[in-house]
Amino acid sequence: MSTNLITLIPTIEPDELAFLKAFTKDLPEDKLHLFISLYNAKRKRSETILICCVLGFVGFAGIQRFVAGQIGMGILYFFTAGLCFIGTIVDTINHKELTFELNQKMAIEAMGMVRGF
Repeated sequence: MSTNLITLIPTIEPDELAFLKAFTKDLPEDKLHLFISLYNAKRKRSETILICCVLGFVGFAGIQRFVAGQIGMGILYFFTAGLCFIGTIVDTINHKELTFELNQKMAIEAMGMVRGF
């Protein structure tokens, strides 16, 4: 991944950058531009997940799981008040890991779309 493309992805974390460099090392430049644009549209920022976690403390537990695409866990969190706030606390502490896992899935999905073109 060329360094100028890194600037196209706002607030990229170091572990996400390392993953993307390894994941896109064999892509030609034109497909890399397409991948970056698709990935950038799909990825979530860790601040978004953190805000959703904090909303869990004021009565909307599970929003972070819905945003992460984990609908079943979101419903469980919603009806159990974030598993009695323990799950919400854990998700708040681990929001960066939750975001990184989600963004890895989005990168795989974007790569599938790029290879389909």
